[in-house]
Amino acid sequence: MLIGRISQFLIKRSIHISPRLNQAMGIDGNTILAESLKKQGVEYVFGIVGIPVIETALAFQSAGLKYVGMRNEQAACYAAQAVGYLTGKPGVCLAVSGPGLLHCIGGMANAQVNCWPLIVIAGSCPQDHEGIGGFQEWPQVESSRLYCKYAARPPSPRLIPLHVEKAVRLAASGRPGVSYLDMPGTLLMAEADEDKVPMDFYNAPPVALAHPNPALVSQAADLLAKAERPLIIVGKGAAHARAEDEICKLVENTKLPFLPTPMGKGVVPDESEYCVSTARTQALLKADVILLLGARLNWMLHFGQQPRFAPDVKVIQVDISPEEFHNSIKSEVAVHSDIKPFTAALTQKLAEKKFSLQPASNNWWQGLQQKQKANTEFVQAQANNKTLPLNYFAVFKAVQANIPKDSIIVSEGANTMDIGRGMLLNNKPRHRLDAGTFGTMGVGPGFAIAAAMWCRDYAPEKRVICVEGDSAFGFSGMEIETMFRYKLPVVIVIVNNSGIYSGFPKDVMEDIQSGGDITQCTPPTALSCEIKYEKMMEIFGESGHLCRTVEEIEAALKKALAVTDKPSIINILIDPSSNRKPQTFNWLTESKL
Repeated sequence: MLIGRISQFLIKRSIHISPRLNQAMGIDGNTILAESLKKQGVEYVFGIVGIPVIETALAFQSAGLKYVGMRNEQAACYAAQAVGYLTGKPGVCLAVSGPGLLHCIGGMANAQVNCWPLIVIAGSCPQDHEGIGGFQEWPQVESSRLYCKYAARPPSPRLIPLHVEKAVRLAASGRPGVSYLDMPGTLLMAEADEDKVPMDFYNAPPVALAHPNPALVSQAADLLAKAERPLIIVGKGAAHARAEDEICKLVENTKLPFLPTPMGKGVVPDESEYCVSTARTQALLKADVILLLGARLNWMLHFGQQPRFAPDVKVIQVDISPEEFHNSIKSEVAVHSDIKPFTAALTQKLAEKKFSLQPASNNWWQGLQQKQKANTEFVQAQANNKTLPLNYFAVFKAVQANIPKDSIIVSEGANTMDIGRGMLLNNKPRHRLDAGTFGTMGVGPGFAIAAAMWCRDYAPEKRVICVEGDSAFGFSGMEIETMFRYKLPVVIVIVNNSGIYSGFPKDVMEDIQSGGDITQCTPPTALSCEIKYEKMMEIFGESGHLCRTVEEIEAALKKALAVTDKPSIINILIDPSSNRKPQTFNWLTESKL
């Protein structure tokens, strides 16, 4: 068996492997944990091993779980939550004790704020060493509670299945989030009689979808039908709810304009004639009734407040979590429901009213279309500008034109992510992964690894395109080794402006740094100029691509996409001062204090 060969190899390397994995008399904590996860439908584990979880990872593989060894616990945590979003089943992040778990905290917070299902399992100090300075001793359960829906340490091997079931159920049910399980080395090595371990502790059918109050559906339909300037906002929650068919039908039947949030893109295709993303500011500012489907009125939607929204706007808020209602403004109609049944019921109600806008004659639609035309002309002018060094728009036009349709787009960085959101199209749901609600940097490579693993198993025809700013890539760039080790054909596109937000040309940077103490004269937003990130490929005996022109970008993408068993890096040097389109408002609604 593979597990036996790996164990023997590790024993020769003086790494202790418990003989209990194969004992017939009892079953140890590692095996109980692995089998419990398997029985609860968990499929993927991402992690980094060390004391006391080396045997745990081996037990996971023996049980049939897919284990991906990463280079950093944060990246492992990002990968596990992304695979949870893509599959609907929690991914697992496995970490060692103390610092290993603490490295996961950023990822746990990101999943909790992003509402993605995740289970973090960390080894911890042996229980008989607690309180006397044990190796990597840390109050791990207490430290995790702030970032979780559920955090616990099973008191005995026999109760591991109970806590695994609860961790999986709470991570995935209602508003998804994080569960943490603490596994002391003594618990993982402890034995129990196999016939006394309730491995099938609890395995209920999926929780039934929450259906809306019919009276609230009628109120929502009446409000939309009477509106002069109605708008739908489609959020990440709708993508997680797998509500794309119902929402597409609603939009097609009613011809209502819609805006997707960043990871709501693709629930209704970006190329739909009813998508008004290119007139986002005007759509938000002028709408008199807004239907929120799985989106929150947080900073990403400017809290639903003035000056970004009309003072008298009426909001129909649909959410699986009633705690979300009325957080920043009072909603006119607040519907506690899953998105799918609500949208189906609303579509039926509006059909009964024979409600449908006519874009060719509707004043609201005509105003939006005029704004779309003006904004599109600006973007096209920028995208057609091939003057060197290139700007963001020209880069993204070349990328969009040369990647496979319906690729999964992973994106992070400031301008890289924001400008790319509008130019890299998604026509399928859950095909965009970015910094998300928490605005977390460093998520890209981990998300891309998760997406590539999902593609390998469920959609082998798809490609993963990971578009990174040079600053963003620096957070987790060594995960390129993970991609090589697992033969994942991720195409990494680095949009390199030599800075955070913006950088400086090489000659200017040299002049600035010659002016005195380098720590005081180097601009905080500056990075080293024209770094050759593509040369990281040479570590693995491969070649990357350095691009300055559109033609070089096109050639590099063609070569990278021809590779199906390893990643590629395309490093595109752009104008350090390149920026987005001037905005009517500040990107973030100002505080009123």
